Amino acid sequence: MSLFVPDFDDTVVVRAADAEVIGAGTPVTNRLLADSSATGGAFSTMRVTLGEGANGARPHHHSKSAEMFYVLDGTALLLSGEQVVTAEQGDLVVVPPGTQHAFAAAPGETADMLVVITPGIERFEYFRHLERIRFGKVPLESILEVQELYDNHFGTSAVWEEALARGRA
Repeated sequence: MSLFVPDFDDTVVVRAADAEVIGAGTPVTNRLLADSSATGGAFSTMRVTLGEGANGARPHHHSKSAEMFYVLDGTALLLSGEQVVTAEQGDLVVVPPGTQHAFAAAPGETADMLVVITPGIERFEYFRHLERIRFGKVPLESILEVQELYDNHFGTSAVWEEALARGRA
């Protein structure tokens, strides 16, 4: 077991009004709260709000970080490996490094989640990149070019596709 000691000295305070918002007015809204550089590498965190039945992230894994999902409100489906979990308000799901995962609002439901990746990696630019794809400023294929940079490696999951098709977990 290794011990990671974050390297930062100042208290991090992010006011709601100051958080960068990606995807406002769409089924998936990301509020970027604190990136790795603000927390000395300890974590990156954001708030993800999913509209009714919205797919938040396709199957992927992070080789260097664990990801935590805390459901603030609503109901989410979360893939972790071969397991699909239905998580409701107050539930916590932690996905280990290297484990394929995905998330969506449960069918007919909305979900609001706090997402934390630890140890942190500069990830906010990844979400800005997704926004550029959405607006047609860069091609969809460009996301494959930055997988290593953001430790975001895409995959597929029959279990996840089946859960979405059935609308339950």
